[in-house]
Amino acid sequence: MSKLFRVFLTALLFITTAVGVFAADAAPAAVTQAALDELKSSMAVGVDTVWVLFTAFLVFFMNLGFAMVESGLCRAKNTVNILAKNFIVFAISSISFWIIGWGLMFGNGNSFLGIEGLFFASGADNSPAMGEAYKGAYSAISWAGVPMWAKFFFQLVFAGTAATIVSGAVAERIKFHSFIIFSFILVGFLYPVTGHWIWGGGWLQSLGMWDFAGSTVVHSVGGWSALAGVILLGSRFGKYRADGSVNPIFGHNMSLVTLGGLVLWFGWFGFNPGSTMAVGDGSAIAHIAVTTNTAAAMAILSSTVTSWLIQKKPDLSMIINGALAGLVAITAPCAFVSVSSSALIGLIAGVLVVLAVMMFDKFKLDDPVGALSVHLVNGVFGTLAVGLFAQDKITGAATGNGLFFGGGMKLLTSQAIGVVAVGAFTFTTAFAVWYIIKLVMGMKVSREEEIQGLDIGEHGMKAYPDFQGFITK
Repeated sequence: MSKLFRVFLTALLFITTAVGVFAADAAPAAVTQAALDELKSSMAVGVDTVWVLFTAFLVFFMNLGFAMVESGLCRAKNTVNILAKNFIVFAISSISFWIIGWGLMFGNGNSFLGIEGLFFASGADNSPAMGEAYKGAYSAISWAGVPMWAKFFFQLVFAGTAATIVSGAVAERIKFHSFIIFSFILVGFLYPVTGHWIWGGGWLQSLGMWDFAGSTVVHSVGGWSALAGVILLGSRFGKYRADGSVNPIFGHNMSLVTLGGLVLWFGWFGFNPGSTMAVGDGSAIAHIAVTTNTAAAMAILSSTVTSWLIQKKPDLSMIINGALAGLVAITAPCAFVSVSSSALIGLIAGVLVVLAVMMFDKFKLDDPVGALSVHLVNGVFGTLAVGLFAQDKITGAATGNGLFFGGGMKLLTSQAIGVVAVGAFTFTTAFAVWYIIKLVMGMKVSREEEIQGLDIGEHGMKAYPDFQGFITK
Protein backbone atom coordinates (compact mmCIF):
# COMPACT_ATOMS: atom_id res chain seq x y z
CA MET A 1 0.00 0.00 0.00
CA SER A 2 1.47 3.33 -1.04
CA LYS A 3 2.16 6.10 1.46
CA LEU A 4 -0.28 8.43 -0.35
CA PHE A 5 -3.09 5.90 -0.14
CA ARG A 6 -2.48 5.36 3.64
CA VAL A 7 -2.70 9.12 4.20
CA PHE A 8 -5.98 9.25 2.25
CA LEU A 9 -7.54 6.42 4.35
CA THR A 10 -6.45 8.09 7.62
CA ALA A 11 -7.98 11.42 6.56
CA LEU A 12 -11.21 9.72 5.48
CA LEU A 13 -11.51 7.89 8.82
CA PHE A 14 -10.94 11.13 10.74
CA ILE A 15 -13.58 13.03 8.75
CA THR A 16 -16.13 10.21 9.14
CA THR A 17 -15.59 10.02 12.90
CA ALA A 18 -15.85 13.78 13.29
CA VAL A 19 -19.07 13.96 11.34
CA GLY A 20 -20.58 11.13 13.42
CA VAL A 21 -19.69 12.83 16.68
CA PHE A 22 -21.08 16.17 15.46
CA ALA A 23 -24.32 14.55 14.32
CA ALA A 24 -24.73 12.82 17.68
CA ASP A 25 -24.16 16.08 19.58
CA ALA A 26 -26.48 18.10 17.28
CA ALA A 27 -29.49 15.80 16.91
CA PRO A 28 -32.34 17.61 15.18
CA ALA A 29 -35.41 18.65 17.10
CA ALA A 30 -38.66 16.88 16.37
CA VAL A 31 -40.21 17.96 13.08
CA THR A 32 -43.18 20.22 13.80
CA GLN A 33 -46.57 19.94 12.14
CA ALA A 34 -46.13 23.47 10.79
CA ALA A 35 -42.90 22.44 9.08
CA LEU A 36 -44.59 19.41 7.56
CA ASP A 37 -47.49 21.55 6.31
CA GLU A 38 -45.08 24.02 4.76
CA LEU A 39 -43.15 21.22 3.05
CA LYS A 40 -46.40 19.70 1.77
CA SER A 41 -47.56 23.05 0.43
CA SER A 42 -44.21 23.66 -1.26
CA MET A 43 -44.27 20.24 -2.91
CA ALA A 44 -47.85 20.80 -4.11
CA VAL A 45 -46.88 24.12 -5.70
CA GLY A 46 -43.89 22.44 -7.34
CA VAL A 47 -46.00 19.65 -8.83
CA ASP A 48 -48.64 22.14 -10.01
CA THR A 49 -45.93 24.27 -11.61
CA VAL A 50 -44.54 21.30 -13.52
CA TRP A 51 -48.06 20.43 -14.70
CA VAL A 52 -48.85 23.97 -15.85
CA LEU A 53 -45.56 24.35 -17.71
CA PHE A 54 -45.76 20.89 -19.27
CA THR A 55 -49.25 21.55 -20.64
CA ALA A 56 -48.12 25.00 -21.80
CA PHE A 57 -45.30 23.31 -23.71
CA LEU A 58 -47.91 21.08 -25.38
CA VAL A 59 -49.88 24.15 -26.45
CA PHE A 60 -46.66 25.74 -27.73
CA PHE A 61 -46.08 22.56 -29.74
CA MET A 62 -49.38 23.27 -31.51
CA ASN A 63 -47.54 26.00 -33.43
CA LEU A 64 -45.95 23.16 -35.39
CA GLY A 65 -49.38 21.65 -36.07
CA PHE A 66 -50.76 24.95 -37.37
CA ALA A 67 -47.71 25.44 -39.59
CA MET A 68 -48.07 21.97 -41.09
CA VAL A 69 -51.83 22.19 -41.63
CA GLU A 70 -51.72 25.67 -43.17
CA SER A 71 -48.75 25.08 -45.45
CA GLY A 72 -50.05 21.69 -46.59
CA LEU A 73 -53.48 23.05 -47.47
CA CYS A 74 -51.96 25.83 -49.58
CA ARG A 75 -49.92 25.67 -52.78
CA ALA A 76 -46.24 24.82 -52.88
CA LYS A 77 -45.31 28.29 -54.14
CA ASN A 78 -46.47 29.85 -50.85
CA THR A 79 -44.97 27.36 -48.40
CA VAL A 80 -42.04 29.47 -47.21
CA ASN A 81 -44.34 32.42 -46.59
CA ILE A 82 -46.78 30.40 -44.50
CA LEU A 83 -44.03 28.75 -42.50
CA ALA A 84 -42.41 32.13 -41.88
CA LYS A 85 -45.70 33.58 -40.62
CA ASN A 86 -46.28 30.66 -38.28
CA PHE A 87 -42.74 30.91 -36.95
CA ILE A 88 -42.59 34.64 -36.37
CA VAL A 89 -46.13 34.99 -35.01
CA PHE A 90 -45.20 33.45 -31.66
CA ALA A 91 -42.24 35.77 -31.33
CA ILE A 92 -44.51 38.74 -32.01
CA SER A 93 -47.09 37.37 -29.57
CA SER A 94 -44.46 36.85 -26.86
CA ILE A 95 -43.29 40.44 -26.95
CA SER A 96 -46.74 41.98 -27.36
CA PHE A 97 -48.30 39.96 -24.53
CA TRP A 98 -45.31 40.60 -22.26
CA ILE A 99 -45.28 44.35 -22.85
CA ILE A 100 -48.98 45.13 -22.52
CA GLY A 101 -51.39 42.26 -23.22
CA TRP A 102 -50.93 40.43 -19.90
CA GLY A 103 -51.63 43.56 -17.85
CA LEU A 104 -54.69 44.52 -19.87
CA MET A 105 -56.08 41.00 -19.49
CA PHE A 106 -55.30 40.10 -15.87
CA GLY A 107 -54.36 43.39 -14.23
CA ASN A 108 -56.66 44.81 -11.57
CA GLY A 109 -58.93 47.41 -13.10
CA ASN A 110 -62.59 47.72 -13.94
CA SER A 111 -65.16 45.51 -15.62
CA PHE A 112 -63.82 46.30 -19.08
CA LEU A 113 -60.04 46.62 -18.80
CA GLY A 114 -57.07 45.82 -16.62
CA ILE A 115 -55.23 49.01 -15.67
CA GLU A 116 -52.69 47.82 -13.09
CA GLY A 117 -49.54 45.84 -13.71
CA LEU A 118 -49.06 47.06 -17.27
CA PHE A 119 -45.52 46.58 -18.63
CA PHE A 120 -44.94 44.32 -15.59
CA ALA A 121 -44.61 47.41 -13.43
CA SER A 122 -45.49 45.33 -10.37
CA GLY A 123 -42.43 43.12 -10.69
CA ALA A 124 -42.52 39.38 -10.08
CA ASP A 125 -45.89 39.45 -8.26
CA ASN A 126 -45.69 35.82 -7.19
CA SER A 127 -48.50 33.98 -5.46
CA PRO A 128 -48.76 34.66 -1.70
CA ALA A 129 -47.16 32.47 0.92
CA MET A 130 -49.37 30.01 2.75
CA GLY A 131 -51.99 31.81 4.81
CA GLU A 132 -51.22 35.26 3.41
CA ALA A 133 -53.59 37.46 1.42
CA TYR A 134 -52.84 38.22 -2.20
CA LYS A 135 -51.61 41.79 -2.63
CA GLY A 136 -50.41 41.85 -6.24
CA ALA A 137 -51.72 43.53 -9.37
CA TYR A 138 -53.17 40.38 -10.94
CA SER A 139 -55.93 39.31 -8.55
CA ALA A 140 -58.03 37.75 -11.33
CA ILE A 141 -55.56 34.90 -11.67
CA SER A 142 -54.48 34.64 -8.03
CA TRP A 143 -56.67 31.52 -7.70
CA ALA A 144 -53.87 29.54 -9.36
CA GLY A 145 -51.19 28.74 -6.80
CA VAL A 146 -48.25 28.44 -9.22
CA PRO A 147 -45.61 31.18 -9.60
CA MET A 148 -46.53 34.19 -11.68
CA TRP A 149 -44.16 33.38 -14.54
CA ALA A 150 -45.78 29.95 -14.93
CA LYS A 151 -49.18 31.64 -15.15
CA PHE A 152 -47.81 34.12 -17.65
CA PHE A 153 -46.29 31.50 -19.93
CA PHE A 154 -49.43 29.36 -19.89
CA GLN A 155 -51.58 32.33 -20.87
CA LEU A 156 -49.01 33.45 -23.47
CA VAL A 157 -49.29 30.25 -25.51
CA PHE A 158 -53.06 30.73 -25.62
CA ALA A 159 -52.65 34.31 -26.85
CA GLY A 160 -50.26 33.12 -29.54
CA THR A 161 -52.83 30.58 -30.71
CA ALA A 162 -55.39 33.33 -31.36
CA ALA A 163 -52.92 35.10 -33.66
CA THR A 164 -52.00 31.89 -35.47
CA ILE A 165 -55.65 31.30 -36.39
CA VAL A 166 -55.60 34.47 -38.50
CA SER A 167 -52.59 33.29 -40.48
CA GLY A 168 -54.40 30.48 -42.26
CA ALA A 169 -57.47 32.47 -43.23
CA VAL A 170 -55.47 35.20 -44.98
CA ALA A 171 -52.91 32.85 -46.51
CA GLU A 172 -51.52 33.05 -50.06
CA ARG A 173 -52.12 36.76 -50.66
CA ILE A 174 -51.32 38.90 -47.60
CA LYS A 175 -48.22 41.05 -47.22
CA PHE A 176 -45.83 39.66 -44.64
CA HIS A 177 -45.29 42.93 -42.75
CA SER A 178 -49.02 43.71 -42.66
CA PHE A 179 -49.68 40.38 -40.98
CA ILE A 180 -46.93 41.03 -38.43
CA ILE A 181 -48.33 44.42 -37.44
CA PHE A 182 -51.87 43.09 -37.08
CA SER A 183 -50.65 40.16 -34.96
CA PHE A 184 -48.91 42.54 -32.56
CA ILE A 185 -52.09 44.59 -32.12
CA LEU A 186 -54.30 41.51 -31.82
CA VAL A 187 -52.28 39.99 -28.98
CA GLY A 188 -51.50 43.31 -27.33
CA PHE A 189 -55.01 44.76 -27.33
CA LEU A 190 -57.91 42.92 -29.00
CA TYR A 191 -57.34 39.54 -27.37
CA PRO A 192 -56.64 40.76 -23.80
CA VAL A 193 -59.57 43.19 -23.66
CA THR A 194 -62.22 40.54 -24.28
CA GLY A 195 -60.11 38.05 -22.32
CA HIS A 196 -60.38 40.41 -19.34
CA TRP A 197 -64.16 40.39 -19.68
CA ILE A 198 -64.29 36.60 -19.31
CA TRP A 199 -61.13 35.44 -17.50
CA GLY A 200 -59.86 38.64 -15.91
CA GLY A 201 -62.72 39.45 -13.56
CA GLY A 202 -64.64 41.50 -16.13
CA TRP A 203 -68.31 42.04 -16.72
CA LEU A 204 -69.01 38.82 -18.61
CA GLN A 205 -67.47 36.79 -15.84
CA SER A 206 -69.68 38.65 -13.35
CA LEU A 207 -72.66 38.00 -15.59
CA GLY A 208 -72.08 34.27 -15.27
CA MET A 209 -70.52 33.42 -18.64
CA TRP A 210 -68.33 30.30 -18.65
CA ASP A 211 -65.54 29.49 -21.08
CA PHE A 212 -63.25 26.91 -19.53
CA ALA A 213 -60.38 26.85 -22.02
CA GLY A 214 -61.22 29.39 -24.70
CA SER A 215 -63.83 28.57 -27.35
CA THR A 216 -64.60 32.29 -27.27
CA VAL A 217 -61.58 33.82 -25.53
CA VAL A 218 -59.12 32.23 -27.97
CA HIS A 219 -60.84 30.64 -30.96
CA SER A 220 -63.71 32.94 -31.84
CA VAL A 221 -61.56 36.01 -31.16
CA GLY A 222 -59.06 34.67 -33.68
CA GLY A 223 -61.95 33.80 -36.00
CA TRP A 224 -63.61 37.23 -35.84
CA SER A 225 -60.25 38.90 -36.46
CA ALA A 226 -59.65 36.61 -39.43
CA LEU A 227 -63.11 37.30 -40.86
CA ALA A 228 -62.48 41.05 -40.85
CA GLY A 229 -59.17 40.50 -42.63
CA VAL A 230 -60.65 38.16 -45.23
CA ILE A 231 -63.39 40.67 -46.10
CA LEU A 232 -60.94 43.54 -46.64
CA LEU A 233 -58.29 41.39 -48.28
CA GLY A 234 -60.45 39.79 -50.93
CA SER A 235 -60.10 36.36 -52.48
CA ARG A 236 -57.16 34.71 -54.17
CA PHE A 237 -56.80 35.13 -57.91
CA GLY A 238 -58.78 32.43 -59.70
CA LYS A 239 -60.67 31.17 -56.64
CA TYR A 240 -64.10 32.14 -57.97
CA ARG A 241 -65.22 31.92 -61.57
CA ALA A 242 -67.09 34.68 -63.41
CA ASP A 243 -70.42 32.99 -62.73
CA GLY A 244 -69.68 32.94 -58.98
CA SER A 245 -68.95 29.21 -58.78
CA VAL A 246 -65.98 27.94 -56.82
CA ASN A 247 -62.78 26.92 -58.56
CA PRO A 248 -61.16 24.55 -56.04
CA ILE A 249 -57.53 25.32 -55.22
CA PHE A 250 -56.06 22.15 -53.74
CA GLY A 251 -53.36 21.97 -51.11
CA HIS A 252 -49.98 20.68 -52.17
CA ASN A 253 -49.19 18.25 -49.35
CA MET A 254 -51.95 16.34 -47.58
CA SER A 255 -49.41 14.21 -45.73
CA LEU A 256 -48.23 17.38 -44.01
CA VAL A 257 -51.82 18.36 -43.23
CA THR A 258 -52.52 14.97 -41.66
CA LEU A 259 -49.41 15.13 -39.48
CA GLY A 260 -50.31 18.67 -38.46
CA GLY A 261 -53.84 17.62 -37.56
CA LEU A 262 -52.50 14.89 -35.29
CA VAL A 263 -50.07 17.33 -33.65
CA LEU A 264 -52.95 19.71 -32.94
CA TRP A 265 -55.11 16.90 -31.54
CA PHE A 266 -52.23 15.91 -29.25
CA GLY A 267 -51.60 19.52 -28.22
CA TRP A 268 -55.23 19.96 -27.22
CA PHE A 269 -54.59 17.65 -24.26
CA GLY A 270 -52.51 20.52 -22.95
CA PHE A 271 -55.00 23.15 -24.02
CA ASN A 272 -58.02 21.76 -22.16
CA PRO A 273 -56.80 19.62 -19.22
CA GLY A 274 -54.00 22.12 -18.58
CA SER A 275 -56.53 24.87 -17.94
CA THR A 276 -57.09 23.38 -14.48
CA MET A 277 -53.69 24.98 -13.70
CA ALA A 278 -53.27 22.45 -10.87
CA VAL A 279 -53.15 18.67 -10.43
CA GLY A 280 -55.08 18.50 -7.17
CA ASP A 281 -58.23 17.11 -8.76
CA GLY A 282 -57.12 14.20 -10.88
CA SER A 283 -60.68 13.12 -11.64
CA ALA A 284 -61.44 16.52 -13.21
CA ILE A 285 -58.32 16.34 -15.39
CA ALA A 286 -59.23 12.84 -16.55
CA HIS A 287 -62.81 13.89 -17.24
CA ILE A 288 -61.66 16.84 -19.34
CA ALA A 289 -59.24 14.67 -21.31
CA VAL A 290 -61.99 12.19 -22.17
CA THR A 291 -64.59 14.83 -23.14
CA THR A 292 -61.95 16.50 -25.31
CA ASN A 293 -61.06 13.29 -27.11
CA THR A 294 -64.66 12.10 -27.47
CA ALA A 295 -65.77 15.34 -29.12
CA ALA A 296 -62.87 15.15 -31.58
CA ALA A 297 -63.62 11.53 -32.44
CA MET A 298 -67.34 12.12 -33.02
CA ALA A 299 -66.64 15.23 -35.10
CA ILE A 300 -64.29 13.25 -37.34
CA LEU A 301 -67.02 10.71 -38.02
CA SER A 302 -69.77 13.27 -38.62
CA SER A 303 -67.62 15.46 -40.88
CA THR A 304 -66.63 12.39 -42.88
CA VAL A 305 -70.23 11.31 -43.40
CA THR A 306 -71.39 14.85 -44.16
CA SER A 307 -68.71 15.48 -46.78
CA TRP A 308 -69.31 12.01 -48.24
CA LEU A 309 -73.02 12.72 -48.65
CA ILE A 310 -72.61 16.24 -50.06
CA GLN A 311 -69.41 15.91 -52.10
CA LYS A 312 -69.87 12.23 -52.99
CA LYS A 313 -66.34 11.56 -51.69
CA PRO A 314 -64.88 11.51 -48.16
CA ASP A 315 -62.70 14.64 -48.36
CA LEU A 316 -59.54 14.28 -46.23
CA SER A 317 -59.34 18.01 -45.54
CA MET A 318 -62.91 17.88 -44.18
CA ILE A 319 -62.02 14.87 -42.02
CA ILE A 320 -59.07 16.68 -40.46
CA ASN A 321 -60.93 19.95 -40.06
CA GLY A 322 -63.73 17.92 -38.50
CA ALA A 323 -61.38 16.85 -35.73
CA LEU A 324 -60.29 20.44 -35.16
CA ALA A 325 -63.91 21.62 -35.16
CA GLY A 326 -64.81 19.11 -32.47
CA LEU A 327 -61.82 20.18 -30.40
CA VAL A 328 -62.71 23.87 -30.71
CA ALA A 329 -66.35 23.21 -29.84
CA ILE A 330 -65.50 21.24 -26.68
CA THR A 331 -62.90 23.76 -25.47
CA ALA A 332 -65.43 25.90 -23.57
CA PRO A 333 -67.63 23.12 -22.12
CA CYS A 334 -65.04 20.34 -21.58
CA ALA A 335 -65.15 20.68 -17.76
CA PHE A 336 -68.88 21.36 -17.54
CA VAL A 337 -70.51 18.56 -19.57
CA SER A 338 -70.75 14.78 -19.44
CA VAL A 339 -68.89 12.48 -21.81
CA SER A 340 -72.19 11.67 -23.54
CA SER A 341 -72.87 15.37 -24.07
CA SER A 342 -69.36 15.85 -25.44
CA ALA A 343 -70.10 13.17 -28.04
CA LEU A 344 -73.20 15.06 -29.15
CA ILE A 345 -71.28 18.35 -29.23
CA GLY A 346 -68.64 16.75 -31.44
CA LEU A 347 -71.29 15.22 -33.68
CA ILE A 348 -72.83 18.64 -34.33
CA ALA A 349 -69.44 20.34 -34.76
CA GLY A 350 -68.42 17.93 -37.51
CA VAL A 351 -71.55 18.72 -39.50
CA LEU A 352 -71.22 22.45 -38.89
CA VAL A 353 -67.66 22.68 -40.18
CA VAL A 354 -68.53 21.11 -43.55
CA LEU A 355 -71.61 23.29 -44.03
CA ALA A 356 -69.70 26.39 -42.92
CA VAL A 357 -66.92 25.85 -45.48
CA MET A 358 -69.56 25.77 -48.20
CA MET A 359 -71.36 28.79 -46.76
CA PHE A 360 -68.24 30.96 -46.73
CA ASP A 361 -67.49 29.96 -50.31
CA LYS A 362 -71.04 30.89 -51.27
CA PHE A 363 -70.40 34.38 -49.91
CA LYS A 364 -67.01 34.45 -51.68
CA LEU A 365 -65.10 34.67 -48.42
CA ASP A 366 -61.90 32.90 -49.39
CA ASP A 367 -60.41 30.93 -46.51
CA PRO A 368 -57.72 28.56 -47.82
CA VAL A 369 -57.55 26.38 -44.70
CA GLY A 370 -61.08 26.55 -43.29
CA ALA A 371 -60.03 28.56 -40.23
CA LEU A 372 -63.30 30.51 -40.13
CA SER A 373 -65.35 27.33 -40.21
CA VAL A 374 -63.24 25.61 -37.56
CA HIS A 375 -62.47 28.41 -35.11
CA LEU A 376 -65.17 31.04 -35.58
CA VAL A 377 -68.25 28.93 -36.25
CA ASN A 378 -67.39 26.21 -33.76
CA GLY A 379 -65.99 28.66 -31.25
CA VAL A 380 -69.43 30.27 -31.17
CA PHE A 381 -71.19 26.89 -31.07
CA GLY A 382 -68.94 25.56 -28.30
CA THR A 383 -69.63 28.60 -26.15
CA LEU A 384 -73.39 28.21 -26.60
CA ALA A 385 -73.05 24.48 -25.90
CA VAL A 386 -72.21 25.34 -22.30
CA GLY A 387 -75.64 26.92 -21.97
CA LEU A 388 -77.26 23.84 -23.52
CA PHE A 389 -75.39 20.87 -22.03
CA ALA A 390 -73.77 22.03 -18.75
CA GLN A 391 -74.36 19.94 -15.65
CA ASP A 392 -73.77 21.78 -12.41
CA LYS A 393 -70.60 20.77 -10.52
CA ILE A 394 -69.89 17.80 -12.79
CA THR A 395 -66.19 18.45 -12.15
CA GLY A 396 -66.66 20.88 -9.26
CA ALA A 397 -67.47 24.17 -10.99
CA ALA A 398 -70.81 25.67 -9.96
CA THR A 399 -72.00 26.58 -13.45
CA GLY A 400 -75.65 25.81 -12.98
CA ASN A 401 -77.45 23.46 -15.36
CA GLY A 402 -77.85 24.10 -19.06
CA LEU A 403 -81.13 24.21 -20.93
CA PHE A 404 -81.20 20.47 -21.68
CA PHE A 405 -80.65 19.60 -18.00
CA GLY A 406 -83.38 21.67 -16.43
CA GLY A 407 -81.53 24.94 -16.01
CA GLY A 408 -83.79 27.00 -18.23
CA MET A 409 -82.49 29.91 -20.26
CA LYS A 410 -80.34 31.60 -17.61
CA LEU A 411 -76.97 30.09 -18.51
CA LEU A 412 -77.68 30.02 -22.25
CA THR A 413 -78.57 33.72 -22.14
CA SER A 414 -75.28 34.59 -20.43
CA GLN A 415 -73.38 32.57 -23.02
CA ALA A 416 -75.25 34.22 -25.90
CA ILE A 417 -74.58 37.70 -24.54
CA GLY A 418 -70.91 36.84 -24.33
CA VAL A 419 -70.83 35.55 -27.91
CA VAL A 420 -72.50 38.69 -29.26
CA ALA A 421 -70.46 41.15 -27.17
CA VAL A 422 -67.09 39.57 -27.97
CA GLY A 423 -68.01 39.17 -31.62
CA ALA A 424 -69.17 42.76 -32.02
CA PHE A 425 -66.15 44.25 -30.28
CA THR A 426 -63.54 42.02 -31.91
CA PHE A 427 -64.91 42.18 -35.45
CA THR A 428 -65.43 45.97 -35.35
CA THR A 429 -62.03 46.72 -33.84
CA ALA A 430 -60.20 44.20 -36.04
CA PHE A 431 -61.90 45.63 -39.13
CA ALA A 432 -60.74 49.12 -38.16
CA VAL A 433 -57.17 47.94 -37.57
CA TRP A 434 -57.06 46.01 -40.85
CA TYR A 435 -58.54 49.02 -42.69
CA ILE A 436 -55.87 51.37 -41.33
CA ILE A 437 -53.16 48.89 -42.29
CA LYS A 438 -54.67 48.65 -45.77
CA LEU A 439 -54.67 52.45 -46.17
CA VAL A 440 -51.16 52.98 -44.81
CA MET A 441 -49.17 50.08 -46.27
CA GLY A 442 -51.58 47.83 -48.11
CA MET A 443 -52.68 44.30 -47.30
CA LYS A 444 -52.59 42.31 -50.49
CA VAL A 445 -49.59 41.51 -52.63
CA SER A 446 -49.66 42.43 -56.31
CA ARG A 447 -51.36 40.17 -58.84
CA GLU A 448 -47.97 39.30 -60.38
CA GLU A 449 -46.53 38.34 -57.01
CA GLU A 450 -49.56 36.25 -56.12
CA ILE A 451 -49.32 34.32 -59.39
CA GLN A 452 -45.59 33.81 -59.06
CA GLY A 453 -45.89 32.86 -55.41
CA LEU A 454 -45.24 34.71 -52.16
CA ASP A 455 -42.16 32.61 -51.50
CA ILE A 456 -40.30 34.44 -54.26
CA GLY A 457 -41.97 37.83 -53.91
CA GLU A 458 -41.87 38.11 -50.11
CA HIS A 459 -38.86 35.97 -49.20
CA GLY A 460 -36.76 35.44 -52.31
CA MET A 461 -36.66 31.65 -52.01
CA LYS A 462 -38.56 28.46 -52.81
CA ALA A 463 -39.56 25.69 -50.43
CA TYR A 464 -38.91 23.02 -53.07
CA PRO A 465 -36.23 24.40 -55.40
CA ASP A 466 -35.19 21.00 -56.73
CA PHE A 467 -38.65 20.06 -57.99
CA GLN A 468 -38.90 20.60 -61.73
CA GLY A 469 -42.68 20.82 -61.57
CA PHE A 470 -42.72 23.79 -59.21
CA ILE A 471 -46.27 25.12 -59.19
CA THR A 472 -46.79 28.71 -60.27
CA LYS A 473 -50.52 28.79 -60.91
